Amino acid sequence: MNDTKAPLWLKWAREIQSMSQTGLAYSQSGYDTLRYHRMIEIAAEIVACHTGLSSGPLVQGFSAQPGYATVKVDVRGAVVCTGRILLVKERKDGRWTMPGGWADVGEVPSEMVAREVLEESGFVVKPRKIVGVYDSNRAPKHLEFYHAYKIVFLCEITGGEARPSDETTDVGFFPFDALPPLSAYRTTERHLDDVKTHAENASLPAAFD
Repeated sequence: MNDTKAPLWLKWAREIQSMSQTGLAYSQSGYDTLRYHRMIEIAAEIVACHTGLSSGPLVQGFSAQPGYATVKVDVRGAVVCTGRILLVKERKDGRWTMPGGWADVGEVPSEMVAREVLEESGFVVKPRKIVGVYDSNRAPKHLEFYHAYKIVFLCEITGGEARPSDETTDVGFFPFDALPPLSAYRTTERHLDDVKTHAENASLPAAFD
């Protein structure tokens, strides 16, 4: 992983967990299965040692990831109106982000980001282009265990009105030079810089890590 921000212990734990998950998917003997389960426990113990979390629930979470280990996908809707960016206030941390969330199996990416924007902000949008594809774990001080990619779509409002949701407490449009405190796990200044650039010049190719 090209995650230059994460501490070494987190990189090691991620790699051990992903190797054990993949090993369990292809294990053909009871001995190998026991070894891979022990590797999951070791990954959980590393995380628990550095975070104060209990290793038991971590083992359960890591064990619940089936099959070959792959990255997760997060989608975000970038909605720019009269030079301002649409942001929603996250209920979990009280900070602001572009609306979006984890990708669901079986859903088309463009339809998924439109649904997330509607659910979290109240606005109906149409995705127009991809701003960029990012390594989500490169966010400052990001300690999310699972590796993830973030896809940011530039979207156009076609209807609706501002409306918070179960996950958000407020909805607003902000000038790019006067942003509120950002939820860095979800939206960073780099993402918004790219959004501003693409909103001003839609012919630009997508950014990527």
